[in-house]
Amino acid sequence: MDLALALKAFLMGLVEGFTEFLPISSTGHLILAGSLLEFNGEKEKVFNIAIQSGAMLAVLWEYRVKIWSVASSLNKDVAARKFALNLLIAFLPAGIAALLFSRMIKECLFSPIPVALAFIIGGVVILLIERHHNKHPIAYRINSVDEMTPLDAFKVGCMQALALIPGTSRSGATIIGGLLFGMSRKAATEFSFFLAIPTLFAAGVYSLIKERALLSVADLPMFGIGGIAAFISAFLCVRWLLRYISTHDFTVFAWYRIGFGIFVIISAWQGWVVWVE
Repeated sequence: MDLALALKAFLMGLVEGFTEFLPISSTGHLILAGSLLEFNGEKEKVFNIAIQSGAMLAVLWEYRVKIWSVASSLNKDVAARKFALNLLIAFLPAGIAALLFSRMIKECLFSPIPVALAFIIGGVVILLIERHHNKHPIAYRINSVDEMTPLDAFKVGCMQALALIPGTSRSGATIIGGLLFGMSRKAATEFSFFLAIPTLFAAGVYSLIKERALLSVADLPMFGIGGIAAFISAFLCVRWLLRYISTHDFTVFAWYRIGFGIFVIISAWQGWVVWVE
């Protein structure tokens, strides 16, 4: 692997890690970054999905005590079984939707302009929801992920399914959905982190198996560099976001989405940036 390819893999890993758990869409940013770096072939698309596992490992490490507690007590603790069941229920809507619609979505929406439009629409939605919350404060019904019911998990899972549209943001959909359904900001954010574990793991394994003919042993260094970069940047991002949400809402991310989306559209229209389809 040459130095240029290694650098591209490293940069794409950083993009994945820093955007996966923020409500700004990691897939959208990877599509745009891949376009700029000319890192957007079929193998590179598999790479983008696979390195999500690096971000997922950051959550496993950050919440290792909680995860180990649940895993080691499934056979004797009702609360542990309830938590695991909620994750499974929340995972299913996106998993089923991905199997049914992923090919159509990739063919129609995996390009810069649709991503930019999704950025803008998602930003407007976040602004409207945050404005409503500020004008009409409510007492949260769910202050911990352990207080969620299976119905709560299913509703959040349905919101996650919307994130199959590139530029929507998996974390944004689940967190904002959680807020709408009565979860506190901390509980919604943490459940989004936990839900990333089965979601990103399944996506990575499925993509690697499905596209295995594109890959070879020579690709391992590229995947390793991207995965490590994604792990480190995602770990830093998770730590930062947990502190941030204790005193802030998501308005700044909404304005970022809108501004960045407008820039992509204008830059493409004016020819400032050649966004590769």
